[in-house]
Amino acid sequence: MSDEPIRVLIADDHAVVRRGLRVFLELHDDIDVVGEAVDGATCVTAAAELLPDVILLDLRMPGLDGVSTIRALAAAAPAARVLVVTSFTEPVLLLPAVREGIAGCVYKDIDPADLANAIRSVHAGHVLLPPGVAAALMTGGGAGADRFGQLTPRERDVLAEIARGHSNREIAKVLHLAEKTVKTHVSSILMKLDLADRTQAALYAVRHGAP
Repeated sequence: MSDEPIRVLIADDHAVVRRGLRVFLELHDDIDVVGEAVDGATCVTAAAELLPDVILLDLRMPGLDGVSTIRALAAAAPAARVLVVTSFTEPVLLLPAVREGIAGCVYKDIDPADLANAIRSVHAGHVLLPPGVAAALMTGGGAGADRFGQLTPRERDVLAEIARGHSNREIAKVLHLAEKTVKTHVSSILMKLDLADRTQAALYAVRHGAP
């Protein structure tokens, strides 16, 4: 299954951007562009039908706004990883999208080769945030930081490995634990931090500076 191409859906209201992304990405044997969408609503519909692995999403499109689109995608294609590709340069403008659980964010001036690598990275389970966005998140603190203090040192180790995109089996190997023990730690982390899944846990780790 790991040998199958990464299925990508492109959502952008500019035809030239969609075309450019498609032409470049189709040069890579491990990436398959399965569809395009011109706005948020179309993106949600296409995601439900095509079940892409990664969705390249522009936050500024007509109709459904970016954050609402991300929420709808979580229901329509929960397995898809959303990688925001945006022209926004102010990190604070990206925070609502990050808090909705996107897998990553890159700017539209990104080098094409770096974009392909970003797609591979989020597909592998990693969370990609520009430094400015990560810094803006970490200024949030508050109740989330208080909950972080409830984690045991070992749970913090596990959380850091989750942020690196590692599976339970990989974490068990790195930390020299039984896989069943790692699973127990992950469940405890999600409960203590009031999080729904591993993606949220990874974002939380970035926000609160887990090592």
